[in-house]
Amino acid sequence: MTSSARPFMPMSDATGWRSIKNSTTQPGTDSCRTGNPIDDCWRCDPDWETNRKVLADCAIGFGRNAVGGRDGDFYVVTTEADDPKNPSPGMLRHAVIQDEPLWIIFDRDMDINLDEELLMNSYKTVDGRGHNVQISNGPCITIQNVTNIIIHGIYIHDCVQAGNAVIADGPNHYELRGISDGDGISIFAARDIWIDHCTLSSCHDGLIDAVFESTAITISNNYMFKHNEVMLLGHNDNFTADENMQVTIAFNYFGEGLIQRMPRCRHGYFHIVNNLYTGWEMYAIGGSANPTINSQGNVFIASNDDETKEVTKRESPLGYEDWKNWNWRSEEDLMLNGARFTASGQEAPDSYTKASSMVARPASILTNIVPFSGVLNCKIGQQC
Repeated sequence: MTSSARPFMPMSDATGWRSIKNSTTQPGTDSCRTGNPIDDCWRCDPDWETNRKVLADCAIGFGRNAVGGRDGDFYVVTTEADDPKNPSPGMLRHAVIQDEPLWIIFDRDMDINLDEELLMNSYKTVDGRGHNVQISNGPCITIQNVTNIIIHGIYIHDCVQAGNAVIADGPNHYELRGISDGDGISIFAARDIWIDHCTLSSCHDGLIDAVFESTAITISNNYMFKHNEVMLLGHNDNFTADENMQVTIAFNYFGEGLIQRMPRCRHGYFHIVNNLYTGWEMYAIGGSANPTINSQGNVFIASNDDETKEVTKRESPLGYEDWKNWNWRSEEDLMLNGARFTASGQEAPDSYTKASSMVARPASILTNIVPFSGVLNCKIGQQC
């Protein structure tokens, strides 16, 4: 997988996808506009490189207040090298641990193999646009006890566990860390987080996990493929502090080779809106501990396996008598190839107010949006 703007569309998706395309008209005469409010905010500007920080004003959903490094200087990463304890200027690790806001960019294509997990400080944007930037084959990104983070345009894959090591988490501070989970992106006790236009696959644990009172998160426009437990939202069933968690999952392409947890939710409020799901191997959306699930305007294309047509999975020691009261609804979702969504709880809109973060677009416009999920192939001086 390279940093292409157009993710591979498996042949098994073709029948269901064709039925959408045949009923879709373009949302305007400007070919760069797709109806995706995030992309339409910045991608049509041929001077996007000069105006990089416009991106910070384009977020939607519960993570819309994440400004990242908008109010700081640019920092240019110049080397793929890493030093977990004493990073040098020019290293990605040196950039992300600084105290001041920074908008972090790269001077060329890079494949960064970190020696230990990358501990981020607050008010940082990591912006890979204009180059093929990968973080792979090592520990990956940890967003812990911080706020205002934007990760955009990075291909994150083959992340592994590491730890029992001293790692810098500030310009003049380091700490002894235990073993990391091996997530692509681990969000822990953090807020105002936006993960946009990344491509993620094949990590040891989750691709994106958010736990331990993390909230105000948007996960958008990402392409995820070839992975088992994709996304966990919520620490554990007994951690009631996650009852206030709010996460928006929008305009993502859940592609080939995914098995489960797209996402798996505990407690909290989750707006799952305008995503494409193709052929999950166990289930797509799951949960326990009474999360509120607001599914709107998604496209669910089931595989040909009759045993995996169901989108949802609930886990409760009390079974149906418990989860029948959980508020899970499907509104204007498009179910293809026999896909089905088991709703529960209340249908009234008031029951989903805290799980509503944006206006859902018609599922039919996803044919214009999904081909541009994941890392974009942005060229300087051209519309992206």
